[in-house]
Amino acid sequence: MASTDTPVDAPGKPGKDAGDLAGLEAGLDALDSVEVRRTPLRETLLRKALPPVVAVGLVLVVWQLLVWAEVAPDYKLPSPAAVWGEVEAAWLQGTLLDYIWTSVSRGLLGFLLALAIGTPLGLLVARIGFVRAAIGPILSGLQSLPSVAWVPPAVIWLGLNDSMMYAVILLGAVPSIANGLVAGIDQIPPLFLRAGRTLGATGLQGARHIVMPAALPGYLAGLKQGWAFSWRSLMAAEIIASSPDLGVGLGQLLENGRNNASMSQVFLAIFLILLVGIAIDLLIFSPLERRVLRGRGLLVKN
Repeated sequence: MASTDTPVDAPGKPGKDAGDLAGLEAGLDALDSVEVRRTPLRETLLRKALPPVVAVGLVLVVWQLLVWAEVAPDYKLPSPAAVWGEVEAAWLQGTLLDYIWTSVSRGLLGFLLALAIGTPLGLLVARIGFVRAAIGPILSGLQSLPSVAWVPPAVIWLGLNDSMMYAVILLGAVPSIANGLVAGIDQIPPLFLRAGRTLGATGLQGARHIVMPAALPGYLAGLKQGWAFSWRSLMAAEIIASSPDLGVGLGQLLENGRNNASMSQVFLAIFLILLVGIAIDLLIFSPLERRVLRGRGLLVKN
């Protein structure tokens, strides 16, 4: 009598392998079919804008409570209303935007110059061993050197002018940008570089199509740090170096408040410096960072 039992595939047989492959394909299809939902504007505002607004509100409340408690005299701890009065006075005089633009224009132009110098320098240090051995330690040392240390020699060498400001910015930002690019290139898998050479991407083509795209996350981190150094260097230069030919930037506004013993003006300058730093990060670097991470599938939605 013929057996009626249904044959069962043994482990490793073609039937089982086909089933596993079908399950794997189904899982991949499920991942591909996930619908990417566009976040509504209201939800974005609640998640992104509301927490900073609440934090600022809490700071203002604590600040006002300290003023009411008279923990310090008025000339040491002005009230939020007094600082707001400085904002209104500067706005009515037409000087508020001038303060901001004077510093922002210098900072952005100095940063672009540092970008043009630091990027090829970082490529040379990362790709040529002799250059790395000669310049690498110097770049690391310059990065750790406080930018304010460059202000006195820059004044002596170049005088009280915009060239001095840009020199201080470059000395503070170029090492950070170059070191960020070097760190990004060091993290590139060697397989990428060998594949690029195999495909004929060498020299400038390899740097453009292989090295720079692969090193972009580290390079972007270096750019953010370079901007921070540029902004801090500029503020140090504006505070120390004072001349009618230089105009009044945010650093000079801060120094004027100290000279006038006006803490409300000092607080105004500090808040404007902080505001510009936050705005540059939110408007320029954060979108770039999100785009880079999204392109590599690393953007995690909170």
